[in-house]
Amino acid sequence: MVFFLEPLYNKPNTILERQKAFQNDPRKIMYRLPRSQLYLGTYAALFTVGMVGTTYGIWSLVKGKPAE
Repeated sequence: MVFFLEPLYNKPNTILERQKAFQNDPRKIMYRLPRSQLYLGTYAALFTVGMVGTTYGIWSLVKGKPAE
C-alpha cells in the first residue's frame, strides 16, 4: 500500500562502518567531515573581515574628527 515510502525507512545501517572510517582518519578532527575545508575557510574569511572592520572603527573613534 505505501511501498513508495519504503526507500525512506528501509535503509541499510552503515553507522559502524562510517564511525570506523571517521575515527581512523589521520587528519585533525576539524578537517575530517566533508566540506569542512569550505566551512572553515568561509568562517576564517568572515572573521577576518569582522575583525578588520572592528579595528578600523575603533581606530576612527580614537583618532577623532580632524580639527577645522
